Amino acid sequence: MYLRKSLAGLTITGLVLFSGGCASTRPVPYAGIESSRYLRPNDESRGDRMPYAYQARQVDWKRYSRVMLDPVRVYAGSDSQFEKISEHDKKMLAGYMSEQFREALAHRYWFSPEPGPETLRVRLTLTGAKPTTKVIGTVMKVDLAGGPYNAVQAARGREGAFIGSVSYSVEILDAHTDELLAAYVEKQYPNAMNFKASLGSLDAAKAGIRKGAEELTKKLW
Repeated sequence: MYLRKSLAGLTITGLVLFSGGCASTRPVPYAGIESSRYLRPNDESRGDRMPYAYQARQVDWKRYSRVMLDPVRVYAGSDSQFEKISEHDKKMLAGYMSEQFREALAHRYWFSPEPGPETLRVRLTLTGAKPTTKVIGTVMKVDLAGGPYNAVQAARGREGAFIGSVSYSVEILDAHTDELLAAYVEKQYPNAMNFKASLGSLDAAKAGIRKGAEELTKKLW
């Protein structure tokens, strides 16, 4: 009888938690981003991670051997998607984003101090972030209510309950001609069952940044 009541209590608690914890926002074509007018719905979006994108033409990325990485900008538009993120943490995440994307791009390109032939220019804008809900985010991975849900989300590559995330825009230009070659907005988050990424409030956002940096480099091979 006690076990039955306990399980019922967990189920009710889980339903209450999910009513407020499973809602997920997706990136928008942020109006204050220069490439916003070019963005279109992306049919190849992976679980709504990249709902809007643009590519001017079939780009031969292999012809580029150098890259310029602009300082990461923190988006201040009214359509930004920062949830309970302080100005200090926004700057910290922007700095971390710069480090991780620079490190990832260094595996493919030489860095150039100025525009020139065969050089890409990458502009990154941090547009949103959400912290992991303390305690709940970790508990939901193993709790009777949250475990099964997050296991399904992990298998689908979707966002877990109460887990943090990061959103940003990427603009890739030919540094010599200033032509916009590609652009997209993206939301990144760790695997829904990634226990380590839920320990700190911003660990999931950082994991998303690392993942996004790796995937950008793969796109440019």
